[in-house]
Amino acid sequence: MEQTVRKTRATFDGVVISDKMDKTITVLVETYKRHKIYGKRVKYRKKYYAHDEENVAKEGDFVRIAATRPLSATKRWRLVKVLELAEVQLEDIIDEAGEIIEEIKEASDDSR
Repeated sequence: MEQTVRKTRATFDGVVISDKMDKTITVLVETYKRHKIYGKRVKYRKKYYAHDEENVAKEGDFVRIAATRPLSATKRWRLVKVLELAEVQLEDIIDEAGEIIEEIKEASDDSR
């Protein structure tokens, strides 16, 4: 019996810029390429849709994604692991901003 060796699949590291879809994250990957004529390194950014089965990645997290079979019209990547959690989640900022606005409104009502 002959065993086939599986090729290593392409992987990228990037930042989650959106987690609003169910089981799907949008990952922004930055890569560098050399300009053909001038030889200068140029930064390229590309967005990938990746499958996140358990919805573990949140906006701002640094993640690793790997190539996989086509899962939908746009999804060709899957989440391998979360490398680094975001320092502050967007929901926390929104909640704090709402509390501050309420305090300001109460203070302005009291001064009248």
